[in-house]
Amino acid sequence: MTAGDIPAARRRLLRAAAVLPLAGGVPRAAAMAGRTWPARGIRVVVVYPPGGVSDTIARLLAEALSRDLGVPAWVENKGGAGGSVGMETVARAAPDGHTLAFSALTPLTLNPLLSRPSGEYDPLREIAPVAAVMRTPVLVAGTPAFTGRDFADLVDEARRHPGAIRWASSGVATTGHMVMAQVAAASGARITHIPYHGGGPQLNDALGGRFEVLSTNVAALQLDYVRTGRLKALAVGAPARLGALPDAPTLEELGYPQANLMSLFGLFAPAGTPRPVQESINAAVHRALVGGQLAERLESAYNLPAAGSVADFRVAVRDDYEANRRLVKAGALRSDRTPAAP
Repeated sequence: MTAGDIPAARRRLLRAAAVLPLAGGVPRAAAMAGRTWPARGIRVVVVYPPGGVSDTIARLLAEALSRDLGVPAWVENKGGAGGSVGMETVARAAPDGHTLAFSALTPLTLNPLLSRPSGEYDPLREIAPVAAVMRTPVLVAGTPAFTGRDFADLVDEARRHPGAIRWASSGVATTGHMVMAQVAAASGARITHIPYHGGGPQLNDALGGRFEVLSTNVAALQLDYVRTGRLKALAVGAPARLGALPDAPTLEELGYPQANLMSLFGLFAPAGTPRPVQESINAAVHRALVGGQLAERLESAYNLPAAGSVADFRVAVRDDYEANRRLVKAGALRSDRTPAAP
């Protein structure tokens, strides 16, 4: 697939989502008639600070759900601990479908492997995956502090000067962290991980050259900084090169297939939320992804809609957890700032 094929591929995915059966096979009219859910407004807890691509998409999704379901839906940001703070808030909420989390998989599938959650909170047992929403490519970019030309120079510098390359992610146990760890493991280079508490602070420091490299979700703002030369696109985690960054190879092209990762985001509910309610949420998300402002925004930012059933999403979470468990066991991921190496 060439870079020029990507927009067409996205359009095909959107059309495919339009003909997928609604989760649970319940027609919308039947689901709305005599319903007990939603009985009031829906709080969508974004487990990251404001300003990132996840926050933007969550707000558009909340607007779409509000129109679709006829009740208010609003976003509440609760960032911290790589998403675990917001996830724990949702886990403690009533399991009635009126409090949801919008998050990547990592608070469930990686954070618990690197650090013990607070109290007795068990994310895998207390959180129910309900609806996949989008897959987001990852951008690996050089900052003004990076003097090399390309990704090969990055790896070469890290090998020649162990620990000298500082690679920032938006937090411990994020997809960007995993990308860095996989590159370090595969290349044998020693790279210092700089974890931030969200994409906004990370990007501000990147522009100031406070570290050499960052991995971040692809979004319009980051693409603008690449176009204006304030950041240097070194690689992307994506199925193919992005039309907006035709000169940036995928990590798989560069020989790092295990690092060629995308972030999968979705909606989660407290465990114990009735299955019919979960199915109704999933169906509403499907309808939001078919067209309109949300679908247009996903496509314009090179995000892929991730339609699927409740069961599909649960399988994705389980598989991601097992893959991360093997990675942590092999020592390729750490929770501190020491140089990462095999």
